[in-house]
Amino acid sequence: MYDLIVIGSGPGGYVGAIRAAQLGLKVAVVEKDKTLGGTCLNVGCIPSKALLESSEHFHAALHDLKKHGVNVGSVSLDLPTMLNRKEKVVLENNKGIEFLFKKNKIDWLKGFGKIKAPGQVDVEGTVHSTKNIMIATGSVPVELPFLKFDEKQIVSSTGALSLSQVPNKLAVVGGGVIGLELGSVWARLGAEVTIIEFAPQICSMVDQETVQVLVKYLTREGVKFMTSTKVTGSKVLGHEVELTYEDMKSQTISTLKADVVLVSTGRKPFTDQLGCEAVGIKKDARGFIEVDQHYQTSVPGIYAIGDVIPGPMLAHKAEEEGVACAEMLAGKAGHVNYVTVPSVIYTHPEIASVGISEEQCKAQGLDVNIGKFPFMANGRARALGFTEGFAKIIADKKTDRILGGHIVGPKASELLGEIIVAMEFGGSSEDLARSFHSHPTLSEAVREAALAVEKRQRQM
Repeated sequence: MYDLIVIGSGPGGYVGAIRAAQLGLKVAVVEKDKTLGGTCLNVGCIPSKALLESSEHFHAALHDLKKHGVNVGSVSLDLPTMLNRKEKVVLENNKGIEFLFKKNKIDWLKGFGKIKAPGQVDVEGTVHSTKNIMIATGSVPVELPFLKFDEKQIVSSTGALSLSQVPNKLAVVGGGVIGLELGSVWARLGAEVTIIEFAPQICSMVDQETVQVLVKYLTREGVKFMTSTKVTGSKVLGHEVELTYEDMKSQTISTLKADVVLVSTGRKPFTDQLGCEAVGIKKDARGFIEVDQHYQTSVPGIYAIGDVIPGPMLAHKAEEEGVACAEMLAGKAGHVNYVTVPSVIYTHPEIASVGISEEQCKAQGLDVNIGKFPFMANGRARALGFTEGFAKIIADKKTDRILGGHIVGPKASELLGEIIVAMEFGGSSEDLARSFHSHPTLSEAVREAALAVEKRQRQM
């Protein structure tokens, strides 16, 4: 008899399991794949970031190193080695989770898990008893009826991580985070990339001033953007895929050919054949599992976290929910502050955001002060040779409490952390502005943005 069986070993599942084990619970994790880590580690966050890093090195060798006085001669791409490095990074992380399971005495139940009843999980014909069940099965890519994945010519994010060669032309259907990240990888490696987005603007939920910087940069690098465009059909013509699309503004119908089409139109919760319906677990209209403030589903003793419940589909959000759920099961006060959930687009430049955007402030009629500081005026950014973008702080006009932070530029994902911490403690822009920042560092741009809230920024 287990205290907790977690179904799914992604970031939410394995982190929640470890926390539960640390608190003295007897824990098992069910995983259907051959390796632990779920989508994020195996075919998502980690391998995509490995390719992003490698493609940036390739791009730098081609275009940037000469500016630093580094002559490397002719530069060529060894794609198999790049892909092998990606797989090695994934494998090392897989082994890391296995080590943590052994260290914390967590059992790995290998196979597909199905809930037979409250307190019973069937794994490949063997029923395991438990006091509690945590569903952490994550999400899967949305497949369009006229763009079925073959993972060769019409690919999901999974297939886009393992293309055998750089396509001459890559069409990306969906201009969200996944489309931008993977599209930019193959663009840097030499593909002609076209991103097709149904909405009038790219990443409409992200602070649009930061998105404009990214779009401008990627356009300069050769990426084409088609917004207000609806893909309506496709044909595989030998080694090419022909897409039919409609310009929503002019209502004209046209076609576009590409060697590979990446479909990145979103993800949906993965709960197929899990047994949710049979045991009475309620879902909303979009297929997300409904939970209360303690992550309990409509069935007592069965909990759900991560991508299968409403909210942003982010690994770090799932992790915090897994920890909070485990702590509550152990009698502690688990908590997740959804106000400070960060989001990042790992392109070059990166976009990192937390809290509300400038557009949301206007829509909600909030009275705010906004401070902004460009990397062009940051000494370290100049030394790096990358001065695109800026840091932005949004603060309540009356209390000066930080309501949002948005950064587009070099290492934005790393720089966002101090804004998140400040918000977690209810900090003000003045708190950030009066805090020491080493000179010269990129983080000074964040401090200068905080100073700019009260128009006190300084040029460096």
